[in-house]
Amino acid sequence: MKLIISSAELLKGVLSVSKAIPTKSALPILENFLFNLNGNTLEITASDMELTLRTVLEVDNAVEEGKIAIPAKHLTDLLKELPDQPLTIKTVSDSSFECRWTTGSSTLPFFPAEDYPEIAGTEEGAVKVTFPAEELSEGISSTIYATADDEIRPVMNGIFFDLEPEGTTLVASDSHKLICYNAKDVKTQEKASFILHKRPAAVLRSIIGKDTENVEIAFDTKNAVFTFDKTVVVCRLIVGKYPKYRDVIPQNNANILKIDRSLFLNTVRRVSVCANKASNHIKFDLSADSLEISAQDLGFSIAAYEKIPCQYNGEELSIGFKSTFIIEILSNMSCGEVVMKFADSKRAALIIPAEGETDSDRICGIIMPIMF
Repeated sequence: MKLIISSAELLKGVLSVSKAIPTKSALPILENFLFNLNGNTLEITASDMELTLRTVLEVDNAVEEGKIAIPAKHLTDLLKELPDQPLTIKTVSDSSFECRWTTGSSTLPFFPAEDYPEIAGTEEGAVKVTFPAEELSEGISSTIYATADDEIRPVMNGIFFDLEPEGTTLVASDSHKLICYNAKDVKTQEKASFILHKRPAAVLRSIIGKDTENVEIAFDTKNAVFTFDKTVVVCRLIVGKYPKYRDVIPQNNANILKIDRSLFLNTVRRVSVCANKASNHIKFDLSADSLEISAQDLGFSIAAYEKIPCQYNGEELSIGFKSTFIIEILSNMSCGEVVMKFADSKRAALIIPAEGETDSDRICGIIMPIMF
């Protein structure tokens, strides 16, 4: 293999896939980038077998095609210290290659490409859908914080993509809170679904560029492939049946609170300072156009309360929540006002952007109360 490429472009390429390099692996070959030079195109692959990232770069001059596995850390550390300039990469023996720049060079080992495991994609008949990039990124951001860390039920550790002819819903839940993000314009001819683990979901969100228009998704029962710009992301899916989330979404909660989201969020943050650190329990006392939020920790003899203005239409109600869950949900909404709907003190409450807000039906949160 021999090629000439901009050191800055190569650094950008290896950094874009480096998130898939495992810190420690039972397969040492996975601690390498797989370089595949074909014509003037250099394909760079990184994988931990659960997540695979692949990007394509155009080289300035391809002298000799080839395919080798290059130590990821050594190459990345070297490129970070080089100013942008033409970089010549060529194999000099059966086990080493040379990086030559204007004022010097470095010799590093490489490993046979044949030792790199084959990366499985999707099978024939995979479901395909086009997802607007901005909407996919927003959908992941709006739901990923609600995923669980559950060894017994691994399906709860990912985002559920529920695709239907009427639209697509992204769902995440840890059994205490549930978040749904609706992408009504993303449709499939037949109902289909998959569960994307939170780690590849976070990586996918981080590498979708602001200028990216669409992400092409293909998935089967085992893997999902996301393709955009010059990047391919291959993810191992979580296998299992996701709970029937629609059954737990409240439909007839008649007690309705409408309140400024920032005021609500900041008040919860202030009052929760005095909540018991084990339970993070806070209490809402609702009456006509009034919301009082209180917390106390009897063990340390501390307490706090704050009364804030709101629009409340319903019966007088006292209900308790875990403050961290309320803070998470409100922090991940961007609307000016929110509506919170209650049935009683024992059943789940619904949180949505207020009517009149843009895309008020795009996202909703369901949170279970705790007894006080």
